[in-house]
This record gives sequence, C-alpha cells and structure tokens, in this order.
Amino acid sequence: MGSRAAQQRQEARQLAARLSAEGVRNVALTWVDNAGIARVKTVPAERLAAAAERGVGMSPVFDVFTSDDAITASDHLGGPDGDLRLFPDLDRVTTLAAQPGWAWAPADRYDQLGLPHPACQRQFARRMTERAATAGLELRMGFETEWVVARAPAGHQAATGAGEVLDYPCAGPAYGMTRVVELSDYLRDVTEALSVQGIDVLQLHPEYAPGQFEVTTAPGDPVRAADDVVLVRETIRAVSVRHGLRASFAPSVVAGAVGNGCHLHLGLYRDGTSLHRSPDAPWGLAPDAAAFLGGVLGALPALLAIGCPSPASYLRLQPSQWAGVYQCWGVENREAALRLITGAPDDPDGGHAEIKTFDAAANPYLAVGAVIAAGLHGIESGDHLPEPQTGDPGVLGVRERARRGIVRLPATVTEAADRLEKSAPLSEAMGEVLHGAVLAVRRAEEAHFAGSEDDEIAAATRWRW
Repeated sequence: MGSRAAQQRQEARQLAARLSAEGVRNVALTWVDNAGIARVKTVPAERLAAAAERGVGMSPVFDVFTSDDAITASDHLGGPDGDLRLFPDLDRVTTLAAQPGWAWAPADRYDQLGLPHPACQRQFARRMTERAATAGLELRMGFETEWVVARAPAGHQAATGAGEVLDYPCAGPAYGMTRVVELSDYLRDVTEALSVQGIDVLQLHPEYAPGQFEVTTAPGDPVRAADDVVLVRETIRAVSVRHGLRASFAPSVVAGAVGNGCHLHLGLYRDGTSLHRSPDAPWGLAPDAAAFLGGVLGALPALLAIGCPSPASYLRLQPSQWAGVYQCWGVENREAALRLITGAPDDPDGGHAEIKTFDAAANPYLAVGAVIAAGLHGIESGDHLPEPQTGDPGVLGVRERARRGIVRLPATVTEAADRLEKSAPLSEAMGEVLHGAVLAVRRAEEAHFAGSEDDEIAAATRWRW
C-alpha cells in the first residue's frame, strides 16, 4: 500500500490544486449500500490527498442498512465494532455542475490493513470484469435512468404518507413533446450538467407515467457504467432541487401506476469485435454471446434479488407493462425480461442485450457484477438460449405459457432472495460475506413491509431513491 498511497497522494495534491482553482471546497465520496442507497462521507478539497493516502473511516455496519435506515445483521456484519477506509477513485473525481463548490468521487472500501473489504460492491464489479477479461471477453454496459419529477412542498418540507398527492410540474401526454416544452429549461439544465461532467447522453425523453422522464447514457466498462448511473441520479436530483422540484427514482412512485425502471444494457466483445454480429449464427449471436445470455436468462430469478431488491420493486413488476415479469427473451420484444436489440445491420456496435426487469433500487455495482458472473457461468456450462418469445406472454393462457416453458419470475423479495440463496454460481462469485449481507438486507426489507398495503409501500419508499 505504501507506493500506491504515495502515488495517489501526489495525484491527489495535483487534483486538489485544480479543484481549488475551480472553486471546489468539498468532495463527496460515495458508496452504494446493499439497499441501493448512495451513502456519503465528504472531505474538504484540501484533504483529498490525505483521503487518497489513508482513506476515510466508516463503519462496516452500512452493509446491513436497509432502505429506511434500520440496521439488520448477517453472520459476518452488524453491530458497532470495526472500521473500514474509503479510498476515492482519483480517476473519477468530477466537479459537480449543479452543486457549486462541490466535487464527487466513487470510493472503494478497504480494511485498516489495506486489504479489500470482502463486501465492497464496487470491487466485486471490478473482479467480475477482470474475470471476464481473463476469459477474453470485454463487456460494455450502460443504464437507462427513469425518474418522476414533482414540485417540492412549500417550505421544502417533505410530505410523507400514503395520502401524499404529487404535484406534477407538467401535464403533457406520455412521450409527448408538450412535456418537453413545459419543462424545457429543466431538461436543458439536466443535459448540460451531465455533459459538463463528462457524461455522454444518448437521448432524453418523456416516459409513460405522469411527470416521468428517461435519460440514456453511453455504454462503458461495467465499473464505469455503475459509477455513471450514480452520478446521473445525483445530478438529476441536484438540478431538480435548483428548480424547486423533487426527483424520485423509486420503482413504484404511485402504487398501481407504471413505475421507474433502470434497464441494464450490455454488449459482448472479443478482441474488439462484437459477438452480436455473427452473420451465420442464430440471431447473429456468436456461441459465447448466446451462452452468456443463456446464463443470464437462467439466473434471472436469483438476479431479481440484486436488480429488484425492494418490496416496491414488485409493485412495478406487473404483466403487460413492459417490465419483463416472465422468464423469457425476445428479439426486440419489450415485454420480454431479456430483450435482444439487433441494431442497424451496418452498425458494428449496434447489437446488444437489455435486461428489462432491473430498477434504481438496485446497487448498480452489484447488478453489473452479478450479471457478469451469471453470464460467465453460462459460458462455462455451455448454456443456450431457447426459442425467442414473440408478443406479450402475459396475454397467453397458463397452459400455453407452460407449453412454451415460460414461467413467472419471483413476485416478492422473499422468492427472489430464496433463489439467490440457492444460487451456487452467484454465491461463489460474490463471496460469503457479500452474499450473506445482501440476503440479510433482503429478508429485513421484506419483514419490515410485511402486511403493508401497496400504497403504504410506495409512499414509504418514494423518496428513498
């Protein structure tokens, strides 16, 4: 750690000088817990070098925090004992466009001896990315971020409870240009802030639910993609505050209405060549790509405990709402849980896949790492894809779905957690400490909301993400 710390200290000194010249006074160091909440420690900009050398202290108990800030325990984590060190990733230090005087950096977590914390989700994502590279595979991933915007209550006091009535700042129809006109200044500021921060926005548009929008950002390596989605959410949140608005990324903002997803897109490459562009292979998928996606499809029931971690997630996962609630895949089928996107035939990078089920309550580092682990297991096991589903499986009868081998994905956190607990490939990839902490949080979340009505769950989680 000595030479590494000395090098980082020198880099951090140079960074601190640059930040000071830009008027930055504080740096937010974030990690995302197993309930999907971005937690933070902040340091003055002039202390960045010390943070890079020695880290910033924090308790390991955060790995068993739930979304409502309650604390549970696993076999390895919980209670007041112990300490970890947060080390900022200096390559990702970003001056925040919508928070004057602030910068941001994602953090990796180590113990006091300098060893990686076994429950560090960001390092898990990095390990799985490196495991894929060892197999000769490069993954490019990106997220779609959906959110609902509402006017902030007078006096900035948060209204809570199932009876809260959201005051939407736009009234235009779903996907309608009217919404863009109504909120043109706000949306311009969102895209401008993201651009200034180095986030490549592919598109932004109104979505289906009232006050709902979506932004899609360019793909990158898996760890960067997870970093980016954290930065995107907090930037949207900051811009919203400056406009007197509140942003909700929760899976279910209003019970019974279409919720927010956070779809994960992924493309596979070998030696820089897309494995989605094999002209003689079924669906254009090279054998490794087909096996990888077969592994992801087979693991989806367990992956839901990662990508749909809250009881609120299952309010969103309803048939015939393009959320992907059945364990099937399809070519350009937006009702399939795993959608193959073919892209233009002359676009060498146009082909990729999309996991429709995931939402923003997920820890994105866990999400990308677990998907890679499942896909690599698919390659190792020689998995394959069944015939693709066409149309909406939700309109098929029970017998017809059974005939086609289409089953409903877990409908509760407990069902998904049970599948994750029994998943040997994911347990091995995550390691005992991280795997156990995730399961403990899932069990606690389900127990907390046991007996709650749907609108109570939506109201309680609406402003947590």
